[in-house]
Amino acid sequence: MFWRKRRRRSTEEHVSGDSWLIVGLGNPGAKYEATRHNVGQMALDVLAERLGASFSSHRTGSRIADGRLRPGGPKLILAKSNGYMNTSGGPVSSLSKYFDVPPNRIVVIHDELDLPFDSVKLKQGGGHGGHNGLRDIAKALGTPDFLRVRVGIGRPPGQQDPADYVLRPFATAERGALPVLLEDAADAAESIVDEGLLAAQQRFHGRAAK
Repeated sequence: MFWRKRRRRSTEEHVSGDSWLIVGLGNPGAKYEATRHNVGQMALDVLAERLGASFSSHRTGSRIADGRLRPGGPKLILAKSNGYMNTSGGPVSSLSKYFDVPPNRIVVIHDELDLPFDSVKLKQGGGHGGHNGLRDIAKALGTPDFLRVRVGIGRPPGQQDPADYVLRPFATAERGALPVLLEDAADAAESIVDEGLLAAQQRFHGRAAK
């Protein structure tokens, strides 16, 4: 009887059904947690708080949390890789296979140099724009056609190297607006799941500049 119960629970865990995989990109450890490159994981923390869920280790090399968008609504599997940004693909591919979630139900929240700070844009597929996390995910999944929530962090000032810029904390002037930006990114991910990409794009891309 015990074995049969465990077996049934394990099978249910692997069935995708209405599940969506929401991935927040970033680097592990306290050194990086407040940096621009980790804005995707920061937004994921907002989503987890909304779901009343907490992250725990998973066999796929990630920390995951899950919950329903609303009672009876789609299930969200929130994931942060335990590895570094440049090796995001392996954990995302493993999660996709483990939970049987196809690329068109994977939403990746990530930092975007080509958007001004305090802006959010949505897309599906396309290139990686030099973002090594996106590059590695597309390679591991065998397709770039996953969904993206692009969180604008802006270009570095002057001659600062973009690689250094993304690994620095947000500037003092940016920190006041950061909580609202993270809420917007979380809203965008929920909107993709709940309304579809086109409706979500119309909602977020039509906003006046802040």
